Amino acid sequence: MSAWFHQLQTLMPHLLWVLWVLWLFYLLVLAGWIVLQKREPIATLSWLLSLALLPVLGFLIYHFLGPQRIRRQRLRRVRARARLEQRADGLDERSCSALMRLGAASSGYGPSSAGPVRLLSDGGATYDALLAAIAVAQRHVHLEYYIFEPDRTGTMLRDALCERLRAGVQVRLLLDAIGSSRISREFLQPLRAAGAEVLFFHRTRIRLRRLWHPKINLRNHRKIVIVDGRIGFTGGINITDEENERLRQDAYRDLHVRVEGEAVRWLQLAFFEDWVYAGNRVPQGPDMWPELAVGPIPCLVLPAGPDSPWESIHRTMIAAIAQAKHRVWLATPYFVPGEAARMALTSAALRGVEVRLLVPMQSDSRLVSAAARSYFDELQAVGIKVFEYPRMLHTKALLVDDDISILGSSNFDNRSFRLNFELCVLFEDKGVAGDLGAILHEDFARACPVPVPRVLGLPSRLAEAVARLLSPLL
Repeated sequence: MSAWFHQLQTLMPHLLWVLWVLWLFYLLVLAGWIVLQKREPIATLSWLLSLALLPVLGFLIYHFLGPQRIRRQRLRRVRARARLEQRADGLDERSCSALMRLGAASSGYGPSSAGPVRLLSDGGATYDALLAAIAVAQRHVHLEYYIFEPDRTGTMLRDALCERLRAGVQVRLLLDAIGSSRISREFLQPLRAAGAEVLFFHRTRIRLRRLWHPKINLRNHRKIVIVDGRIGFTGGINITDEENERLRQDAYRDLHVRVEGEAVRWLQLAFFEDWVYAGNRVPQGPDMWPELAVGPIPCLVLPAGPDSPWESIHRTMIAAIAQAKHRVWLATPYFVPGEAARMALTSAALRGVEVRLLVPMQSDSRLVSAAARSYFDELQAVGIKVFEYPRMLHTKALLVDDDISILGSSNFDNRSFRLNFELCVLFEDKGVAGDLGAILHEDFARACPVPVPRVLGLPSRLAEAVARLLSPLL
């Protein structure tokens, strides 16, 4: 034993030297890999630090959760779009505002129009409108959701779809594999037995190819429904009892929109792209692209995701804030702004614009809530009014002045702007802005203003500071 111990002592310096060299080689190779992706310096440094401190675990976290392999995803989605047999037509961009031209150039979708447009507060009104539209469907119903729960609300919608299937209507349902992970084959069996097509976005089955090309962190957060190519729904509301205030007193406060007109054609295109990408087949059927009337409301459907480097939703929101003259009202469940977004908000306040921020008092992520609060002092220092809603606020909306509204599925954070597949709609219309303003005014009245200055103990401030440090990775 003593001889073995002596030999180990002799080899230990050499072993430590070998481990040190291997660690340096590992760090240099992965650092080059990350740096070549040319992402924001703070996010790059955060990932490099995690890789240095956690040599093996850090690599696994980055491989499965880091923002890599975006180019492969982009190429696959471009191929999916190229296979579509039809495309959506829009308005002449030359007649549109600079903001709409920016959104169109960064998203690849053209300016369009809508009418009528109806904003739907909370799940009850949304589910009623959704079921009413499905009940009169004659040709097809296309649905795309991040969360579809097999609960009372989910069962109600599933049964409504089964009824339309028996009437000869085509139904296609696209669900995110992580967000809708609790849905079972047994729950979907009635739909499939009646003839529905069901696909899952980025399946999580363990296969060698998927381990080598992980997509677990690239989720489809969109909520889209198209009925007969003529009626469209989008926004923040998923299919779950958690968002149905008729079933739960603590249901999420949320917002959705029902649209008709040419904008529905672009919602259909967004669904088609995701469907082809997830299933590698183009939907077939009669009247997928019906003739749609030009509506009175200028609008632009804004898809965004890791398949594009332009961050169309993020870019359009910042541009809208930058051009604000008297009002910026922002509602979001997750507020983790990057430097550009903070500069836009604080600059608007410094030039005299009324800036209000509405977030939940406690979101479903304590880490994100702490990160959001770490920005409050900076915002309040320039006069931004911060409000916390008493229950979970899930509304994602931006109101600028009296005519610009942006609402949809995107939170105001790094994940929505860079990692998730999201979809919003930009409206340039005083009527829509007035409706959104009335809803937000009611929400602000129910919310609690965050006091100025905030009085916090050292533990709370330290928790916020640590959460903020992790914000580039959230």
